[in-house]
Amino acid sequence: MAKPEDPPETVGAQPEQVAAEAVVRTLLLSVVLYAALKASADGLRRWRAAASVLVVGAGPVGLTAALVAVRSGKVLKLTILDQHGRAALHGRPQQIALEPRSVRFLLGLGVDFDNMEGCWDKERFFTRIGVFQEHLLSILEQHKRRLDVQVLLGTKFSDDFLKKNLASDWPKIIIVADGSCGESSTILGISPDYIVESCNAYGANAVIERLDQRQVPTPEIRAHSLYFDLSAYGMDMTAAGKESSKPGFHLKIYGTFRNRYLALACPASDSKIVRFLRHTFSSSIMKNIFHQSFNAYKMDIEPRVNELTLHHIKCSHHIFEIMLSHRRVTAAFIEGENAIVAVEGEAARVLNFDTGCGVNLGLRGLESTEELIYKVATAVDQNDIFEALAAKIRHSKQVAEDFKQNGLFATMFE
Repeated sequence: MAKPEDPPETVGAQPEQVAAEAVVRTLLLSVVLYAALKASADGLRRWRAAASVLVVGAGPVGLTAALVAVRSGKVLKLTILDQHGRAALHGRPQQIALEPRSVRFLLGLGVDFDNMEGCWDKERFFTRIGVFQEHLLSILEQHKRRLDVQVLLGTKFSDDFLKKNLASDWPKIIIVADGSCGESSTILGISPDYIVESCNAYGANAVIERLDQRQVPTPEIRAHSLYFDLSAYGMDMTAAGKESSKPGFHLKIYGTFRNRYLALACPASDSKIVRFLRHTFSSSIMKNIFHQSFNAYKMDIEPRVNELTLHHIKCSHHIFEIMLSHRRVTAAFIEGENAIVAVEGEAARVLNFDTGCGVNLGLRGLESTEELIYKVATAVDQNDIFEALAAKIRHSKQVAEDFKQNGLFATMFE
């Protein structure tokens, strides 16, 4: 039986349908090719993108920021500036304690703790600031073989420096880490306003300087739930004893044997002994507390502080409220020069209570610096720049908030 033929109109429509489908396929292929080429071009642009970075301050935070910039892979030129010479930096005797989070962060930057003078204790690393800075400088010098890295020690950041050195090659990113007394932020027009917030605790600190002792790092010593008999100073210990259910004082001893630091703290309370130590006018009370506390909890191999050496102790005259102060502005865009400024370390936030964790707090702020450098280097327009700034500002605020909530507890009360 013969197969029926298709209707005439169907036969006539087939070429038009085929042509339309061909056009659609061609358009789709063009879109795919365009998207692929655009993605490839964008990827190439991002891969080749780089920014000039200036780090002001060659302290622990500044040098760590420089290593973060190197790791970002987006540095065209890296300049590190500090008003102090190398000998002054290397000779800094203060000790820093790097907690496990900071240790992991630094390991990722190439820090070799096995080849650095210091000591370990419970996954924390203790070393002198000068030793730490010298080690970071040595790592940066190794990068000079493949990157344009300049370390200008003994050079102060000033208006004259900006005019002479940066007029034709203004860096795209400036990281200010020149400490709480630095003037770089003011020179760049960053607001100096601070926010001051309570850490809901009281504390005092002391330092013992003994030039005949060794300048080597030592682990921290912590003691908890301390109560002091102040009956000799007129304190009614019978009444104070009724408050024994409230938290006692927490003590931390840290630093080298030559420069020994003590921090005393307690959670905010209206107990009688806290009120007594907050408002006392006798400077000998706190000195006696630190004297007795040090002798009771010092390391066995270091000498006691006796009546003859008591004058070596310098300490707070009374306990005071522990506050956290931090800048309102920690990142900014200098529109005329098309540059980004990030303020880090003590230049961004300052504790009025020496808990020995100031450097750790500064390193915490650097955890978002690599992302900032990448976003700024690969930015297409100002919207991308502002998004990078907003992310950096949010992180800086979070660092301060985390310390206010948990930092003092972790560094003193654990």
